[in-house]
Amino acid sequence: MLAYLLRRLVYVVPVALGVSLICFMLVHIAPGDPLVAVMPLDATAEQEAEMRAAYGFDKPLPVQFGLWVAKAATGDLGRSISTGRPVAGEVMTAVGNTLVLAAAASLIGFPLGLLCGFVAGYFRDTGVDRAVTALAITGVSVPNYWLGMVLVIVFSVTLGWLPAMGAGPNGSRDWGWDAEHLRYLVLPAVTLAVVPMGIVARTVRALVGDILSQEFVQALYAKGLMHGGVLRHVVRNAAPTALAVMGLQLGYLLGGSILIETVFNWPGTGFLLSNAIFQRDLPLLQGTILVLALFFVAVNLLVDLAQTVIDPRIKRT
Repeated sequence: MLAYLLRRLVYVVPVALGVSLICFMLVHIAPGDPLVAVMPLDATAEQEAEMRAAYGFDKPLPVQFGLWVAKAATGDLGRSISTGRPVAGEVMTAVGNTLVLAAAASLIGFPLGLLCGFVAGYFRDTGVDRAVTALAITGVSVPNYWLGMVLVIVFSVTLGWLPAMGAGPNGSRDWGWDAEHLRYLVLPAVTLAVVPMGIVARTVRALVGDILSQEFVQALYAKGLMHGGVLRHVVRNAAPTALAVMGLQLGYLLGGSILIETVFNWPGTGFLLSNAIFQRDLPLLQGTILVLALFFVAVNLLVDLAQTVIDPRIKRT
């Protein structure tokens, strides 16, 4: 186990370098000058050269990439072009808000997905199975940004029960653990939870149905084991795969919420990425993508270790 953990930690280095290179290339391939938004319209050639030198854009791309990677390794992701503030501080603040939203969506989507999938798999080819499958397919198929707008129209505009945008009262972007802030979390968390709930439900449904058809289950019943004991064996066999799927979905919740955060004006990494893209803020864009990629790698590592603990048949050497 220790050797496997160390090997996976070593693998993080090339993964981070690969993500950094891809991110750096993509943002520089995009058309447009990143300094147009902050450069005065009547800027002279000397002022333009000074500003490019200040942000390091006067150097060749390989040199820019090397300098950025070297600084990133020390925790320095540069300064935002649009705000002038350190990228690391802005990214970590946004990451904290995204973690709150992802945790809330996980607490809604994963238990419901597990419950629906288990019930559908246990009552396979019945009306319950067809109803749960239809619900799961609908959840996966419906565009989540459209669902978010529908929920805003229904629960914010029509009924007035929940706030539509922001993370707190009066447009606050600072999260707080109180009832007023939790009201702002409900709609984006429910919207974000729909897709992972559907995916988990369909996966668990297939797993449970397949396990129940195996011979060892019939042998358990033949030995006189009651339904509760058999279900414990089913859950134990389905847990590793279900955990892997939930780990991937958690990574999606952390990095794929750009549309949801934009719809609800939630100050997380998705909203930060959206602003960085439209403002051509290259340092902010690169830093955000790099941090999200490292979070995704860390989640996958934790899921692999948890699988080993749950299922001893999975050997990590």
